[in-house]
Amino acid sequence: MSVPEGGSTIADNPPPDAAPPDAWGDDDRPTTGFVPVLSRSAHDRAHLSRALPDPAGGRPVQLLTVDPRGGVPVRRTPAGPRLVWEEHPALPAGAVYLGEADGVPYAALRGERTTADADGWHDLRELGADLSDLDAGLLAQAIGILEWHARARFSPLSGAPTVVEKAGWVQRDPVTGAELFPRTDPAVIMLVHDGGDRCVLGRQAVWPAGRFSVLAGFVEPGESAESAVAREVFEEVGVQVTDVRYVSSQPWPFPQSLMLGFTARLDGDPTLRLDPTEIEEARWFTRDELRAGEGPRALPPPVSIARNIIDRWLAGEL
Repeated sequence: MSVPEGGSTIADNPPPDAAPPDAWGDDDRPTTGFVPVLSRSAHDRAHLSRALPDPAGGRPVQLLTVDPRGGVPVRRTPAGPRLVWEEHPALPAGAVYLGEADGVPYAALRGERTTADADGWHDLRELGADLSDLDAGLLAQAIGILEWHARARFSPLSGAPTVVEKAGWVQRDPVTGAELFPRTDPAVIMLVHDGGDRCVLGRQAVWPAGRFSVLAGFVEPGESAESAVAREVFEEVGVQVTDVRYVSSQPWPFPQSLMLGFTARLDGDPTLRLDPTEIEEARWFTRDELRAGEGPRALPPPVSIARNIIDRWLAGEL
């Protein structure tokens, strides 16, 4: 089963036509650590303030403009890329309140590229691994909520245009009065190993040549995440797994997924039987192959939870 738009069945990689990582850092550096890069956050979402007439409480608001393709203005600094926030005296009309940090309110607004004080415009896939915790958390939140607004302008109950309330966090159906909340789709992403030094990596035909990653797929209605892991692995590569263990999670707002990371151990025959509609190629790789660069030509970028899980398994943390 396919996972997020712009992602893949196998992992949360960028699509082949996505812009390549900019020169913010080394795309091949390891990402070992407990928290995936897009799960970092250093702000208070201040959810109770969303229902207030002025969520910012009369304070100036730092506003981030997000263009229709998800690009944001960025300034290069010696410490790395920084988002360009513009100060407004109050929350602008149409903006979504993101919360606050150190007493400073933040918001995001869909708009065109008009900011003059930027060195360029880049998207979350390019920037996520190199932003500060504050910028990374705010940007993942901003992209996710603005994507929801772009796709949910009409009520699924009556078809009527919705009315935005609570600083962008609720849409109301004017016909039925029902409150509609932001949607998040759970997807599982898992490293399958043999209990020793081998793991399964696969690739889709639409990916750049030589890129492999771990397996992934959406959780179906009425299904647990653990059951989804076993089902997706069997559907995609034809092996049974056991000992399904949760690792960590990461938002993937392209447009609205939450990636739930797991490991799973082979149970029985290791022979891979691929679903040709989903997987072009898959095979077992050893830790030594991956460490020595003798396996895939490319692994997922550091911004992905797929890379976080692979690197942690290579380091013996999983």
